[in-house]
Amino acid sequence: QVQVVESGGGLVQTGGSLRLSCTASGLTFDDYAMGWFRQAPGKEREGVSCIDWSGGSTEYADSVKGRFTIFRDNAKNTLYLQMNSLKPEDTAMYFCAADVRPFVCSATEYTYWGQGTQVTVSS
Repeated sequence: QVQVVESGGGLVQTGGSLRLSCTASGLTFDDYAMGWFRQAPGKEREGVSCIDWSGGSTEYADSVKGRFTIFRDNAKNTLYLQMNSLKPEDTAMYFCAADVRPFVCSATEYTYWGQGTQVTVSS
């Protein structure tokens, strides 16, 4: 049974940093593309960043480029999202997702999802 679990969310002031983690079990982690998505109240889910199975290819939403970094440790079955220079508009529930294809970035293409971790950035 595949499980995807996010952690690391919390309350931070504008300009602060957080590192989100996502562990995946029940699958061969380094066969899977991984992604981070977020959803703010009253808004649609949006893609934040995605990474291929090896960590060699990444993509970012324009809104987070230069501030967020996605990376993975396949030996630990863990995906990360380092978030710096946080802004109030980054406030959202952040979700991790996994798919067996080598590199996907669209939310509709992901098979497995976590329950999310809340990030709140105060102004």
